[in-house]
Amino acid sequence: MKKLFLTFFAAVTFILSNNAMAAETADMYMVDDQQVEQLIAQSEDMSMMVAQADLMQTTEAATSLAQPAKVKASDQKFVPALLLNLFLGGFGIHRLYLGTKPLTWIGYILTCGGIFGIVPLVDLIVIIINNENLSQFVDNPKFFMWAK
Repeated sequence: MKKLFLTFFAAVTFILSNNAMAAETADMYMVDDQQVEQLIAQSEDMSMMVAQADLMQTTEAATSLAQPAKVKASDQKFVPALLLNLFLGGFGIHRLYLGTKPLTWIGYILTCGGIFGIVPLVDLIVIIINNENLSQFVDNPKFFMWAK
């Protein structure tokens, strides 16, 4: 009988405490309709601004598509020159691609890959560092293309 009484007492206490908490939280989360209506009345209509922004983005996109992108020749040469130097740098193929005279290419071959691979390694570093503008290395007749 004690167990039944304790179980009943615990259940009643639990139910009453939940009801008390529910009443407290209901007061906490009350919505004041007048404040909501006042906020809506004070707000601005943004639909016209959004429509204008969409129109501006659409016209900018259309004009950018209409005008062809201007790509410099040196930008197009960076990746192939880098890959040629990485894989065939000892033969000086990257220098041929950049427009150097064949005599420089022969110099690479005769010096065992440009002084045993040091020159192509420096060329690789120079190409990576100057990736924005390779124009100074295009048609460069010097054996050391980075020398001034």
